[in-house]
Amino acid sequence: MINFLEVLKEKRDLVWPEIKEYLDSFTDFPEFCRIPSRYQKLINFHRKIIAEYPERKGKYIRPALVLLTASAMGLAEREAIKTAAAIQVSEDWILNHDDIEDDSLSRRGKPALHQIYGKELAINAGDGLHVIMWRILRDNQKLIGAERTFKLIDEFLQMLDRTVLGQTAELKWTRENRTDLNDKDILFILESKTVYYTIAGPMRLGAILAGADQNQLDRIYQFGRYLGYCFQIQDDLLDLTSDFAGLKKQQGNDIYEGKRTIMLLHLFRNFKGRGKTKLNGIIAKIREEKTSSEVAWVIGMMEKYGSLDYGRKMVGKFAKQAQEFFDSELVFLKDQPARDQIRAFVSFLETRKY
Repeated sequence: MINFLEVLKEKRDLVWPEIKEYLDSFTDFPEFCRIPSRYQKLINFHRKIIAEYPERKGKYIRPALVLLTASAMGLAEREAIKTAAAIQVSEDWILNHDDIEDDSLSRRGKPALHQIYGKELAINAGDGLHVIMWRILRDNQKLIGAERTFKLIDEFLQMLDRTVLGQTAELKWTRENRTDLNDKDILFILESKTVYYTIAGPMRLGAILAGADQNQLDRIYQFGRYLGYCFQIQDDLLDLTSDFAGLKKQQGNDIYEGKRTIMLLHLFRNFKGRGKTKLNGIIAKIREEKTSSEVAWVIGMMEKYGSLDYGRKMVGKFAKQAQEFFDSELVFLKDQPARDQIRAFVSFLETRKY
């Protein structure tokens, strides 16, 4: 039995030193624009806020998928290490900006960066990580040459473009307090923000490094579609029912933010009686106006009207589709132990508690 959490830790231990090296050196400017020593305290502060999210680390799912996919196609991990580092840094700056947009309270068990330093400095820290991400990708040339480096950059651009589109849809529909959305609308958001960015993109990056053809890349994307839906719906369920092993201080954070999820839209479609007006009123409020009792009431209604079970069934359906598709269509991911570790990832996502 493969413990995928141990796999994640192993890959994190491989990738983190690469990221740390860039965090330690990104203010080493050349002679013509070198920073005078009298500004050293400012430089130290600049580094501190930029490194805050990377140093908190995370599960490292995306870099693990880069490494595992490359390995499953016969590529040495050292040739994929910078790409894995770049995708992790991308998560850190995206989460930074996402926390500001949602006015989130915490991230990885500590206060969100903008809650500590204010929105302006937090945005700037995210921008700094964005620069580091592209620097890491550029430095891939030293490992894999210019041709594959530019293929990776093209994939990054396409993946991030789709991710930002998904965020636009989610923010816009939340701001408009849309209650008429259906499952296809929510899956559109999930495909943009989770399918591509969290699952298919990292796997495609690993496959590009290993020389995959277009047909193989397309099949990876379809696998990512099933698994990405499974990942995000399970994540949204855990937000409603778990404290993420103590890492999240607020249960029902998505309700506080007004986030459109499969479970919330199911509740809107199936709610009966006068309570629907109450539901509309709660969801329409901004975060600061919602009370913990109101959020608990919404979660209780989701339980009563089967919205949580509806989400759980969708998680099971997509996990089954992902497993079957992996076994039948991704046979080119054949090198061990990486193949079995990727397969174990499907079970991990379906059953994880945080």
